[in-house]
Amino acid sequence: MDPIQGTVLISGAGSGMGQLAARRFAARGLKVAALDVNAEGLAETAKAGETISTWVCDVTDREAVNRTVAEVEAQLGPIGTLYNAAAIMPLGKLAEQDTATITRIMDINYGGTVNVAKAVLPGMLERRSGCFVNFASMAGWMPILLSGAYNASKFAVVAFSEVLYHENRDSGIRFACVCPPVVATPLLDQGRETAWPKMLDAGPAAIEPAAVLDAIEDCLHAGKFWVFPTRDARTGWRMRRWFPNMIWKYVHKTEGW
Repeated sequence: MDPIQGTVLISGAGSGMGQLAARRFAARGLKVAALDVNAEGLAETAKAGETISTWVCDVTDREAVNRTVAEVEAQLGPIGTLYNAAAIMPLGKLAEQDTATITRIMDINYGGTVNVAKAVLPGMLERRSGCFVNFASMAGWMPILLSGAYNASKFAVVAFSEVLYHENRDSGIRFACVCPPVVATPLLDQGRETAWPKMLDAGPAAIEPAAVLDAIEDCLHAGKFWVFPTRDARTGWRMRRWFPNMIWKYVHKTEGW
C-alpha cells in the first residue's frame, strides 16, 4: 500500500525539490497544497496539474501558517502527507555576514520548519496516520567554511526532526528526515551569488532532485527515518561522526585557509 495518502502539503513548492514533488504527486492524481512566499514560482508549479492548489504563505509567520493549514484542510481534506521543504541559502563568513541575514536563514530554514510542523502534526496525531517529511541536508551534519549560518539552521532541523520522531514513534505516523548532498536546484544560485565554498565543488557533482524524491519514497515505504540519497552522503555522515578533525583538515586544505 502506498503510504502517501490524502492531501499532500508542500512548503517551498515554488521551486526546486518542492516544486518537483508537487508536480509528481499531481501526476498521480493526488490533491496538492503548494505553499511558498514566491507567487510567480507557485504559478509555474500549478501549471503541472489541476489537482495543485496554491497558497502564498510566509512560513516565518506562525499565524499565517496556522490559517493556511486550516484553509487547506477545509478545502482539500485532511493532510495525509507533509513535505516541509522551504529554505534559503545565502553563504558567507560568519564575521562578515549581516546579522539580519543570519537570523533570517534560521527563521526560515528552522523556524519555518517548526511552524509548519506544529500546524500539521496535531491532525496527523489525532488520525494516527500520515507521512511527515522534513528536509534537512548533509549541511546539517557536516559544517564547512562560508556556510556557518546555513549549517546552523540545518543542524537545528536535524535535531528537531530526530527528537520529534522519537517522541511520536508509536503514533502511526511515518517520519523522515531528508539529508541530501548538493542538489541541482535554484537554491544553489543563492550560494553562488554570495560566497561559494570550494568544498561544494570538490566532491561529487550535484545530484538531481528526482533522486532525492525517489529516496524519500523508498524510505517511507521501508519505514526508515534517515534519508541519505547517495552512498557518498551516507559515507560523509559516518566520516563526520568518526573522524571530525580529519574532515576539518580536508576542509581547510580545500579552501586554502
